[in-house]
Amino acid sequence: MNELETVDLAPDLNICRILNGMWQVSGTHGQIEPSAAILSMIDYHRKGFITWDLADIYGPAESYIGEFREQLGSNEHKSFQALTKFVPNPGPMTRNIVEYHIDESLKKMNTSTLDLVQFHWWDYDDLNYLDALTHLFELKEKEKIKQIGLTNFDTRRIEIMFENDLHPISNQVQYSILDQRPEIKMTPFCLKNNMSLLCYGTLLGGYLSEKYLGVSEPTRMDMDTASLQKYKNMIDEWGGWNLFQELLVVLDEIAKKHNSSIANVSVRFILNKPAVAGVIIGTRLSLSKHMDENLRVFRLSLDDSDYSKINSITAKANDLFKIIGDCGDEYR
Repeated sequence: MNELETVDLAPDLNICRILNGMWQVSGTHGQIEPSAAILSMIDYHRKGFITWDLADIYGPAESYIGEFREQLGSNEHKSFQALTKFVPNPGPMTRNIVEYHIDESLKKMNTSTLDLVQFHWWDYDDLNYLDALTHLFELKEKEKIKQIGLTNFDTRRIEIMFENDLHPISNQVQYSILDQRPEIKMTPFCLKNNMSLLCYGTLLGGYLSEKYLGVSEPTRMDMDTASLQKYKNMIDEWGGWNLFQELLVVLDEIAKKHNSSIANVSVRFILNKPAVAGVIIGTRLSLSKHMDENLRVFRLSLDDSDYSKINSITAKANDLFKIIGDCGDEYR
């Protein structure tokens, strides 16, 4: 376990820099048997992958954490972190509404304090997001929440939060070799204001792997998970399948040079970015495991020639910031 990298998101919240993503239990990535999933979670935990990323809208994810906590027992249940999300429908956000949802998460996750609540809001025109965030900080004072972060907010909205004396510690954003939009506005803001980035989409749902090297462009029939459908759209916007194949060839060369994998190189590339605290890698619990491969990320060091090769490909791509906008704009 000593080889794993950890980081302090806050003085009272130390996390593994590779987080176990639980979007995959929401039902859009294949059916998962609950008892087998819990056993798989225990395997991840004992390998040192002790930080989980989930949400109130990820199907049974919070309940899985509650059962996982119970099965670990008193000796181990405090040795992991479960970072959930609060994703309400836009509308009035009273203290009672917010507290009700937080209490539901506490109950499902079998705990008295949530490690991190990452707040997401669908509609910027509805300014009730400031009320919701204010109530979350009130619940932090009541010790129902340890720390408060964000999910998919753009830089301007976070500036407004800071102007209202609301200071979340993190923002969860899409960040990969293809999608480097955070570097335009988000990263400079985070560095200036002591915020961290938690990054998803770093492996493009699995496209950044040897499996897709040298293969024909997948059809809709080939995309059997929500992630594959979502990130194929990102590849198309970025520059298309042929350019993506050029990137995979380069990443494969770099991976072989370091006795690693395309996925390892892709994760290390983002972990090395300023303000990045961690990368979230989806876990298809009981269906597939990548623990041993993920451990290799922490032994991988990229050099200048590696970056030069990667940049030679990404320089040919479209500017996703111009096409999509700032972080999170793809959801609004």
